[in-house]
Amino acid sequence: MQHFLLARAKASRMSFIPIIPPSQADAALASAYASILQQRGSIADILGVHSVNPRVMLAHVRLYQDIMFASSPLSRAERETVAVAVSHANDCHY
Repeated sequence: MQHFLLARAKASRMSFIPIIPPSQADAALASAYASILQQRGSIADILGVHSVNPRVMLAHVRLYQDIMFASSPLSRAERETVAVAVSHANDCHY
């Protein structure tokens, strides 16, 4: 899993929640990691923090997909603008 973002230096992480690395993943987590890697190409820390509960990790991905891509009165550009504004307000740099 070379595309795994968890290889970054710990000092650069935003999360204080321990993230289970792929080498220590049980079957359910390994399956969730594989699904997300296939869909997205990498596992961002915002998903990795759910590694203690793979079911929630996958639900997070589904929620994101619905918010950003499902039918909505907001355009895709408007949704991205809101996401960037919220990330900026939270001092989140990803």
